[in-house]
Amino acid sequence: MEFAVVAPVFFLLVFGMIEYGRMCMVQQVITNASREGARLAVLDGATAAEIDTSIDTYMTAASINPASVTVTVAPNPPSDAEFGEPVTVTVSVPFNQVSWLPSPMYLGGQTLSATTVMRREAIQ
Repeated sequence: MEFAVVAPVFFLLVFGMIEYGRMCMVQQVITNASREGARLAVLDGATAAEIDTSIDTYMTAASINPASVTVTVAPNPPSDAEFGEPVTVTVSVPFNQVSWLPSPMYLGGQTLSATTVMRREAIQ
């Protein structure tokens, strides 16, 4: 009898912890992926395709399907930025695509994103 009363609340708490734990993990992964992309973007000769490939490789290593990842680089191509100007790399992924639960209860419609801005390292 007591289990029938407590079980639904217990399972909601367990699934909520799984969902929010996964969200924190994916947020850290995309934050690091945007940093890696920005480090590459500020170098001489960097192209948007190289940055996409670098981020896709990072996401694949973290077991996140890169097909669901959106990468934005500004300016595009990053070599258009002059010495010291900011280069922005944004990585975003819908939480539905990375959740461990078949149907996320709390974060289903959310999009996780991370942006990194670094100054262009170019030869003056």
